[in-house]
Amino acid sequence: MRNVIAVTTLAIGLTLALLTCPAGPGWAQTTGKDVGQKAAETGEAIRDYSVEKKDEAVAHAKRLAADLDARIKELEAQTSKQTGEAKAKAQAQLKDLRAKRAEASRKLADLSRASKASWDRAKEGFANAYRDLATAYDQAAAEFKK
Repeated sequence: MRNVIAVTTLAIGLTLALLTCPAGPGWAQTTGKDVGQKAAETGEAIRDYSVEKKDEAVAHAKRLAADLDARIKELEAQTSKQTGEAKAKAQAQLKDLRAKRAEASRKLADLSRASKASWDRAKEGFANAYRDLATAYDQAAAEFKK
């Protein structure tokens, strides 16, 4: 279990390092799709937590959600700079992204309230909602790159 946490923390750290470093020799350019894929992969790690590690799982899920929230705010800032049809399309994508984020929040709340009997269902629900959110982020970020 500690290995899962360590690997997840490393994946998030590497993703943040790649996003904040300038692209140069030896550094791969990170795309929105890369960020979303890493987010989805780390979200899948929630499925590995046992009910005995519920507090750790909830804390991990909160960190994942907060990280993606920051990335969504970046997209919102980019949208405010757009005009015309591009802005309208970006706003529609952000609306979808916010809806998926709200669903992930509901599933996170379910995860935090889950009993031993409902734990597996709650983990699966959060992992699926978070994967959908990461996919929507990928799509929105790709559109902003065009």
